[in-house]
Amino acid sequence: MTHPVFTEEHDLIRDQLRRFVEEKVKPQASRWEDAGFVPREILREMGTLGFFSLRVPEALGGAGLDARASVVLAEEVGRSTFGGFAITVLVHTDMASPHLVRFGTRRQLEKYLPDVMAGRTVTAVAVTEPGAGSDVAGIRTRATRDGGDWVLNGSKMFITNGVHGDLYFVAARTDPEAKGSRAITMFIVEKGTSGFTVGRALDKTGWRSSDTAELVFADCRVPAENVLGEPNRGFYSIMANFQTERLVIGAMAMAEAREAIRLTFDHVGQRTAFGRPLWDKQTIRQRLSRRLAEVEAARQLVHHTAWLDSQGRDCVAQVSMVKALAGDLVNEVLYDCVQFHGGMGFVRETAVERMARDARVQAIGGGASEVMLEEVAKRFAAVLAD
Repeated sequence: MTHPVFTEEHDLIRDQLRRFVEEKVKPQASRWEDAGFVPREILREMGTLGFFSLRVPEALGGAGLDARASVVLAEEVGRSTFGGFAITVLVHTDMASPHLVRFGTRRQLEKYLPDVMAGRTVTAVAVTEPGAGSDVAGIRTRATRDGGDWVLNGSKMFITNGVHGDLYFVAARTDPEAKGSRAITMFIVEKGTSGFTVGRALDKTGWRSSDTAELVFADCRVPAENVLGEPNRGFYSIMANFQTERLVIGAMAMAEAREAIRLTFDHVGQRTAFGRPLWDKQTIRQRLSRRLAEVEAARQLVHHTAWLDSQGRDCVAQVSMVKALAGDLVNEVLYDCVQFHGGMGFVRETAVERMARDARVQAIGGGASEVMLEEVAKRFAAVLAD
């Protein structure tokens, strides 16, 4: 049953996405896990179908939709059971490319956006560093002006789409004297720019089909025309886009949790123990029912928060709740689903085993649960007064 905040247009997009995932993703995605990345032809096909331009304004050639479309996309790629595929898509559509769409100059948009929407250019956002994750103001990568260029030095860590990406939106400190929140500038850096290298591909526990990298900038010269947005205002653009990032991670997590419960329901209905199906065991029925109730409640919060965002409402508290709740809950759900699969839940041929590995990072990436709860705490009185 679709939440009433969605329109017929959203339902059509959902149907298209679901067919694409069933026909093009699920049959092949196990091979992508082994390869360590999603083939670019799949991403180009998604771009051709319009899935990469849902949030791009109509004036720029996109569908001009709002956060509800992002949630639909996140839920459907999440249902695939392949978190690496899902995050590859969502980083491109809702975490990286929005920096270009929101803050790009006319020249930058004309140069890059058509290929970004078509999936011919895959984007990444490079903010996180070995010593700075949720603390964005603490980044140390620096950029200094040298004539008509900026020269970047530093490194980035845990960058999704970092190995096989084409276009990177990089945060660097440009004012060494200013407070962190007023010292950061975003830069557009193309793959192949002199001084920019992929340090290494990271070997992760989960999200195996997502290419994740350490990036190195050593006297990387970027033309001044590649400054993205206002100089020294990059912190605020990063924080603004965190709202979409955290919302879609929450939507993806709850879709994954829901699908894991479905797979487990099917399993316990067929698996017998002591002469009877596992579903006949009261504790299993009730535990799965409790988990389904929790996931459905969290999913409604995701949908409501998307609606608040679509109405231009301040929903930082709700987004933070979504991220913290969903990131923790998906792990709790997958723990139970692995348990009820028994030994089969611990072998690589079982979807819930992969999903359990994929889920762990969702309480960390995009803002750790503890950081999110602090954001809620700052707004406690306002939430309770509503």
